[in-house]
Amino acid sequence: MATLMSSSRASSMATGSRRMASSRAIINRNVSRRGTVSVQAQAPLVGSKAPDFKAQAVFDQEFLEVSLSQYRGKYVVLFFYPLDFTFVCPTEITAFSDRHAEFKAINTEVLAVSVDSQFTHLAWIQTDRKEGGLGDLAYPLVADLKKEISQAYGVLTDEGIALRGLFIIDREGVVQHATINNLAFGRSVDETKRVLQAIQYVQANPDEVCPAGWKPGDKTMNPTPAKSKDYFKAI
Repeated sequence: MATLMSSSRASSMATGSRRMASSRAIINRNVSRRGTVSVQAQAPLVGSKAPDFKAQAVFDQEFLEVSLSQYRGKYVVLFFYPLDFTFVCPTEITAFSDRHAEFKAINTEVLAVSVDSQFTHLAWIQTDRKEGGLGDLAYPLVADLKKEISQAYGVLTDEGIALRGLFIIDREGVVQHATINNLAFGRSVDETKRVLQAIQYVQANPDEVCPAGWKPGDKTMNPTPAKSKDYFKAI
């Protein structure tokens, strides 16, 4: 059972008032002659401390408690999926597991979260892949039965399941990248790794930025009016 940690509230106290003002802003837009609908606007997580959590998880067919803060000092790929025993979800979960060693080699851990219980997670792991199951995984599946983690990351739907949100969190616990897919289509391990490597590069080289489609070994750019021309002349 997931419980958001009080330490996350303390860590964000300095910016809390600004974010609350933004996240509670009401955007009114006309939808018909009958009136308006109010849409709750949330402040983006990118650039802010990732909401911390402590939750039950399944790893190596055992129950354990995990917290986001235990991974401080490492990068984290945190991704949400709608439900266990569904269709697109196992393709994503197993794809990340099969390539987990590539992420571990660049100081990165992977966590997957759904609103299912740890017991359902275990049953799915114990189901063969040929039967739509997961088999053993190289990283934990986190149980968000109370839906607090999904809500904190802004991926919880009105139906009570999570959209396909993916967040890359840096070594200091700051969200550097976020993407959210609707339910019917999955995400790319290749693109996740590419973005992660770009984040790591610019953090190691703060005077450079990575242009579109950048991969390790590609030319980067100096973000100044004069020096950026060196990049554009070379392409």
